Amino acid sequence: MSAKASHYRIDDLVHLMARLRNPDSGCPWDIKQDFQSIVPHTLEETYEVVDAIERGDFGHLCEELGDLLFQVIFYAQMAKEQELFDFSEIIDALAAKLLKRHPHVFPDGVLQSERKAGLVPELSAIRNNWEQQKAKDRLDKGALGRLADIPLALPALSRSEKLQKRAANHGFDWPDYRPVLDKIDEELAELREAIEGDNEQHVEEELGDLIFACVNLGRHRGFNLESCLRRANQKFETRFRAMEVICENKGLDFEKLSLEGKNDLWLQVKRLEPPPPLANS
Repeated sequence: MSAKASHYRIDDLVHLMARLRNPDSGCPWDIKQDFQSIVPHTLEETYEVVDAIERGDFGHLCEELGDLLFQVIFYAQMAKEQELFDFSEIIDALAAKLLKRHPHVFPDGVLQSERKAGLVPELSAIRNNWEQQKAKDRLDKGALGRLADIPLALPALSRSEKLQKRAANHGFDWPDYRPVLDKIDEELAELREAIEGDNEQHVEEELGDLIFACVNLGRHRGFNLESCLRRANQKFETRFRAMEVICENKGLDFEKLSLEGKNDLWLQVKRLEPPPPLANS
């Protein structure tokens, strides 16, 4: 924890946002924003939080979490101006929902209630109750269908996983990961067939099916495909930069190397990497 004294509170941040949006004395950029124009900034701030966590940069994480919180404050101020809701209503709705979904912690549904000492519920029971409560909330909101209300704006990999999890909660799922491997083989064969048939629309469809099956495998094995792909991206970027460094050290022009020469560099870089850890080590 930082030894720096804390001077500002959440109310100060809400007041600051109101000042920024003041049409007479506020910031011109903040004043002209609306719900839609802020969305890209919200997504960017979310990914910067994820990036700081994955890099283990926890000093920077504090700043990035503040930037993400500011997005919530921004939306709340615009909603208040339109008499939709305000920040206090966001807090109230969130607290009420969490109290309702954690009866194993707040048995009477209020902050002051506590469960009896020693009565620790099973994680499976907690998870089942959570999903049942979410399903009930969806029905209360008038959701049409069991897969309704999964946001279309989610990254496709994340939305695939949420669709699969929701279907699994309703009993539509593979028993374990093994048949998913067979499904991946099946989808890969169908992709090859589509490519050989030179049907681009079919290729696109089968490629999507293959990725969807890979998401399913990751879910069954406890891996998030979005995270897996980010790590793969980072590994590729690191290896590619190492190839460039080798070229620089040898006085070679990377652009003039043949594909075979570049592949040789790639293999050199891979050989310099530590071997993967042994199983159960």
